[in-house]
Amino acid sequence: MVNLARRGSRNARAETKILRAQSYTFNDPSWGPRPKRGAHRIRRPPRKRSFWKELPLLVAIAFGLTFLIQTFIARPYMIPSGSMERTLHGCPGCTPDRVLVDKLTYRFTDPQPGDVVVFKGPDPWVEGDPVEESTGVAGFLRELGSMIGLAPPDERDFVKRIVAVGGQTISCCDAKNRVVVDGKPLDEPYLYFEPGRGHRQQEFPEITVPEGSVFVMGDNRNNSSDSRVQGGGGVNGTVPVENIIGKAQVIVWPPARWGGISDYNPQSGAG
Repeated sequence: MVNLARRGSRNARAETKILRAQSYTFNDPSWGPRPKRGAHRIRRPPRKRSFWKELPLLVAIAFGLTFLIQTFIARPYMIPSGSMERTLHGCPGCTPDRVLVDKLTYRFTDPQPGDVVVFKGPDPWVEGDPVEESTGVAGFLRELGSMIGLAPPDERDFVKRIVAVGGQTISCCDAKNRVVVDGKPLDEPYLYFEPGRGHRQQEFPEITVPEGSVFVMGDNRNNSSDSRVQGGGGVNGTVPVENIIGKAQVIVWPPARWGGISDYNPQSGAG
């Protein structure tokens, strides 16, 4: 009986030592942190949001970015007429050029002779002109198309080339059928005379362009309603700089017409 009691006592002591060793090993920092409670549970991956639920948000973001870019940086513009042939192509029933209009340039520099610009027609240009008003869905689609260059611009928007700026005098024509600025004839290699309309430019007396305004003309010189005639001509035909939307920099469509738009200064070769 004594031996059995001793053996039992020894076994109990041995089991106690094993438990202590296991406890020490489990709490040993070298074994790393103890697993957190519930760590054995399998986590389910987060559910993905439906594409159709995200679509309205994506569309709203796209429209917001488009609005900001076109308001402050640049926007496409569809050439509505042939007044700038052959620099810019546009005519009813054809594939007109789409150009990118830079809105940043004139925040840092003044418009210069030779620049091709898009501008809002000043009051003398548009008084009495009927303007087609589109409302509802039709108006929205028209505005959207105009924003991305797929529809004609506002009927009061124009595209022409600057030939004289504020403070300069301009008249037409000298003995060689050239426009004269500050007493010197212009060098205009971009001029185009449409067949059947003659090669003689429309004459007009000398005027002084008001400060803060520009005198604009179409490259298709005998098929352009510009500063020579708009508002009755003279000073009324000039365009305030504040009406300029931006500078036409590049033809972006169609692909066959891709390329930069010349801003050659016609006064640089005058003489």
